[in-house]
Amino acid sequence: MSNVGIALILTALAGLSTGIGSLIGIATRREPGPRFMTMTLGFAAGVMVTVSFVELLPGGIEAIGFGPANLAFFGGMLAMFLVDALIPHTYMAERHPAAQETENGTRERLLKTGLFVALGLGIHNFPEGMATFAATLKDIDLGIAIAVAIAIHNIPEGLAVSAPVYAATGSRGQAFLWSFLSGLAEPVGAGLAALFLLPFLTDALLGWLLSAVAGIMIFISLDELVPAARAFGEEHLAITGVILGMMVMTVSLLMLR
Repeated sequence: MSNVGIALILTALAGLSTGIGSLIGIATRREPGPRFMTMTLGFAAGVMVTVSFVELLPGGIEAIGFGPANLAFFGGMLAMFLVDALIPHTYMAERHPAAQETENGTRERLLKTGLFVALGLGIHNFPEGMATFAATLKDIDLGIAIAVAIAIHNIPEGLAVSAPVYAATGSRGQAFLWSFLSGLAEPVGAGLAALFLLPFLTDALLGWLLSAVAGIMIFISLDELVPAARAFGEEHLAITGVILGMMVMTVSLLMLR
């Protein structure tokens, strides 16, 4: 199978892992414990940070030079900032039980919350799909590492969508459907990247893409994953998860060399 086919499969698996979070949300009324969520979100952040600074950005610098690569890197961060500002979304940290205690528990508000979260996360997932696709084109093992990290942080995203929809409608089918659709944006992003970028893909263009992807990953890690991990009140456990994710990713990269 070509790298393109593998990239599309990895992106689909990463994106549709929102379904795992959805199943948690509709199978039980209890969310995963704070220690578990803190460790997993911190771990995912550590993996993304390591991959970005050890593999993606250096790969971009090697292909197009230090200045252009860093320009693309900060361009990726700026693009995600604009998406985040223009399409706000409620992430897992904002759904922590401590924050929910002050909310109006009406069905209408819960349903509106779930649908807006699904829309926001779907738009945010779109560039993640392109990120996984571009990384896999460079190196399949690198693509797998990124896909796993994205899959880990997509699980609570699926939970963030399905839980309020299920509480509002009582329908497991609707809750799973909206969660599934929000994750579907990632393979769609990868598919569009394959359709429009592959005919023009050169080493230089790939260098720009890898650098921009690094910026996207750093933004996601610092703006979403780390704050979400710390929001559960397990602050030292959050940094432990980050360090563990960085160590595991470093060891795996070392074994691949």
